[in-house]
Amino acid sequence: MPTVTPRAPAQSSHPGARTQSAHRAASFVLDASILAALLAASSAPTPLYPHYQDAWDLSALTITVVFSAYSLTLLLALLTTGALSDHLGRRPVLVGALLLEAASMLMLATADGAGALITARILQGAATGAATSAAGAALLDLHDPLRPGRSALTNSIAPVAGMAAGVLASTLLVRFAPAPTVTVYVLLAVLFAAQAIAVTFTTETARPHTGVLRSLRPHLAVPPSARSALLAVGTAVVAIWALGGFYSSLGPALVHLVASGASQAAGGMVFFVLTTAATLTVWALRRTAPRAAATGGSLAVIPSAALSLLGLHGAGLPAVYGGAALAGVAFGAVSQGALRMTLASIGEQDRAATLAAYYVLSYLSMSLPAIAAGAATQHYGLRTTALAYAIAAALLAVAALAALAMSRRRAAHSAHNDLP
Repeated sequence: MPTVTPRAPAQSSHPGARTQSAHRAASFVLDASILAALLAASSAPTPLYPHYQDAWDLSALTITVVFSAYSLTLLLALLTTGALSDHLGRRPVLVGALLLEAASMLMLATADGAGALITARILQGAATGAATSAAGAALLDLHDPLRPGRSALTNSIAPVAGMAAGVLASTLLVRFAPAPTVTVYVLLAVLFAAQAIAVTFTTETARPHTGVLRSLRPHLAVPPSARSALLAVGTAVVAIWALGGFYSSLGPALVHLVASGASQAAGGMVFFVLTTAATLTVWALRRTAPRAAATGGSLAVIPSAALSLLGLHGAGLPAVYGGAALAGVAFGAVSQGALRMTLASIGEQDRAATLAAYYVLSYLSMSLPAIAAGAATQHYGLRTTALAYAIAAALLAVAALAALAMSRRRAAHSAHNDLP
């Protein structure tokens, strides 16, 4: 039977249609920039952790608590406000969350100790949790039939690109700015305030409906159509976000352990290597089948862990940076494959809630192992902790490969049974 290719609709010459199209394009770019900026702010403190440790005599455990205070609060925000924009609308949720994010940046700029730092990160986590699912769902609302997959790709690439930009900007400011612990946060506060203003001029893309208060009860709502995909790829998501949490919180300390004379900038750049590799991988694999991308990413975790082990046993910084780069490849491949698998068949009313569930799993996987690593560092030292972490990541990757293989066999069996 011949395949009929649908003809793309002709572009309307009506001025109103052109204006509406331009508004949708501008809204799409704005929502993508919000996602990127939120994750840039999340990674901006990474190059500053050694400075905080020296200035305030903080332990590795305290640093991981600072890092995880953000992640765990974000997790709680996702559980309570993840579906809020489905009921209240994208615009009001984004405006409120962005203003709260700007306030948290100003608190970080004026922090004078670990307590103030943790408080600011808690506020930041709450704001980011509310904004992330709303911005991601808005991108899905603006789906263009002429560009299939663009929304899911942007949901994958904007966060990792933002993390790369945040850690790079912070690293450069550490090296060149007179007040690096102030400048980066003030710049981000101005950016978030500007984005909040810009959102007020956009068109609402959701259809608000009743049940706002009910949606604030902590819960995870994953529709059955997405549940099996998330279960299949869940172990891989845990593995790559756990790696990301380790490099984000203890990466600079690992660099200084392997090369004691390394600069603060060298410590911050290890996470930049990871996030840049992740960004490039998401783009390179944008047309790869999502299950194949997730499988390839899980495979990349194993040599990443091996290089980290070699770095701790004399191979030095090249092995550490190589391990970070492969961890980035794994992160990019798994995250975009997982998102595409999970979002493939959900309806409009489930978009924000499904994204929230995905990010709950992601940030839980990032924060809890990081806290455990910080505590282990206190008792056993960073070298032993890093060795155990690398081995655990490799074992998770093996389990993820097994889960993906079983899922592939079930899908093939189901397709065979559906044949007439």
